[in-house]
Amino acid sequence: MADEIETGFERVRRLAEAAGLPETSVGTSYGTPALLVKGKSFVRMKDAETLVVMCALEEKEMLMELDPSLFFETDHYKGWPAMLVRLSKIDDGSLTQRLIAAWREKVPKRLAARFGTAGPR
Repeated sequence: MADEIETGFERVRRLAEAAGLPETSVGTSYGTPALLVKGKSFVRMKDAETLVVMCALEEKEMLMELDPSLFFETDHYKGWPAMLVRLSKIDDGSLTQRLIAAWREKVPKRLAARFGTAGPR
């Protein structure tokens, strides 16, 4: 199972790196692979097929309603600014957008300003 988690996580890591997110590092959160910005987790693997991404509650509700085949939550995440993403269903472009949005949720304002608005949001 560790190989399966690593495979999904390697895709996430590769897309985050290609997006050029400053100060991003690899770590762990709740015992699973995670991406961090300035030591704060913004995405982590839940299991081999599921990614936990930070997001604003309003955005979370909208995305889950628009495409429940990609975005969902369990009771554990109700009321929290995080949602679950089915990695096998999401394309690279949409996943990259989610990674950038999650990074923006956790990044300090000065660093976000340096990243600018050039990247997709």
